[in-house]
Amino acid sequence: MLDWKNCPAVERSPDKVSGAWVFRGTRVPVRALFENLEAGAKVDDFLVWFEGVSRDQVDAVLEHAAG
Repeated sequence: MLDWKNCPAVERSPDKVSGAWVFRGTRVPVRALFENLEAGAKVDDFLVWFEGVSRDQVDAVLEHAAG
């Protein structure tokens, strides 16, 4: 399991999406990115479907996940 504490693109709050890690400033769970990519979506698709998430945030999350 990844430790998201050091990724500036995400945040976690117990009163937001049941405490799930979300893209900072949104209610979009980080897991939504990975679920959509695994299902064959492109990053550009994700950015259209989830307004409010920036490409910089997606890039930071993917870089963090890659380690």
